[in-house]
Amino acid sequence: QFSHGPTGANLNMAFSSHNPVDAFPPSHTGHHDTVGNAWEWTEDHFNPLKNFEAHHVYDDFSTPCFDGKHSMIVGGSFMSTGDEASVFARFHFRPHFLQHSGFRLVASDEDAPATHLFPGSFSGQAAAAAKDAGEVTVDDKENSNLYETEDLLNMYLSLHFPSSGSKESVNPILDHANSPIHGLRFPQRVANLMVALNPVRTNNRALDVGCAVGGASFELAKSFDHVEAFDFSENFVATAKKMQSGDELTLKVPVEGDITEEVSVTLEPGVDAAAMGKVNFFQGDACALSEYADDKQDFGTFDGAILANLLCRLPDPMACLNAMPKIINKGGVVVIVTPFTWLEEYTPRSKWLGGFNDPVSQEPMYSKDKLKEIMEELGFEKIHEEQMPLVIREHQRKYQYIVSEATGWRKK
Repeated sequence: QFSHGPTGANLNMAFSSHNPVDAFPPSHTGHHDTVGNAWEWTEDHFNPLKNFEAHHVYDDFSTPCFDGKHSMIVGGSFMSTGDEASVFARFHFRPHFLQHSGFRLVASDEDAPATHLFPGSFSGQAAAAAKDAGEVTVDDKENSNLYETEDLLNMYLSLHFPSSGSKESVNPILDHANSPIHGLRFPQRVANLMVALNPVRTNNRALDVGCAVGGASFELAKSFDHVEAFDFSENFVATAKKMQSGDELTLKVPVEGDITEEVSVTLEPGVDAAAMGKVNFFQGDACALSEYADDKQDFGTFDGAILANLLCRLPDPMACLNAMPKIINKGGVVVIVTPFTWLEEYTPRSKWLGGFNDPVSQEPMYSKDKLKEIMEELGFEKIHEEQMPLVIREHQRKYQYIVSEATGWRKK
């Protein structure tokens, strides 16, 4: 009885072939053939639904096809029966499958809300790869306290304002032969790189995503009329605002064990009250950038943005990257600097851009390659790449030496 009644549809070999689109009455929304007749191709890639987990009884049914090559087909065809004869029928094939399939043309004023996957970089494969190890979930409450300690605040003040201690003759790095002083002023170098890449000036506004205590934000303000800067840490943002207000701050420079030197926090050359007044600091979440673009008053768009050692510390890096087309003006530049240090403490393994072997092909999936694919898909052209070192002091005889990859991306 599939073909009879007001909800009739060409299913279960009712006519043994396709039928004209308007052969059956429309649905209550006015659409014809939403079920049956021909499998309907969609723009979505086959993708894991929320809370997807591979089942141990049939662990390789879906995950091998979460590869960005299999597209969704829905609605069944004239041959479909059983659970495939339903508006909820959802299946997947690669584009060479043409039997009993069709398509529907839909016009919209907005971008299609389709889910696109990048090979090796999506929840399904990463979940499969982590199945034996066990998935670690980032607890939001715990994560919110990671950057609120006094020790970390002192460390970031030293990183962002390396001239601090000059009055007290306390050097940021213990003086010695071949001292890695080239690793100092990291936030300023990130900001200056973005300026040097010559973003097209549309509104002369810049964005510092994950601004910490504001070293890069103040540097950007020397070249832009306005800078929006935010960080997840309330402590960092409050400290940046104190700097902006002209408060005299001190920090404790670790020397040995419990011994510290208290020094004055000193701004970098060229950062004056006028420059600092161009910056609007606020506490925010880099994963909510799309929401800020849509709803946050006066947030606006930008000619340039920087993400300095942030990407691999986000619980959902794609949520941040997907917002870039919304907030960057045409010809604008995004500078992304990251060491690709993926840790489940910060980012669930299923959200890593790379750093794992593809569970299907066993080929290594590198974050650098995935980032290029993602940014090009989002409408950006890679215009620059360099290796950017930084030094973080733990005490006077121990330092972290990190080599981040800095890439520049211009919006087409």
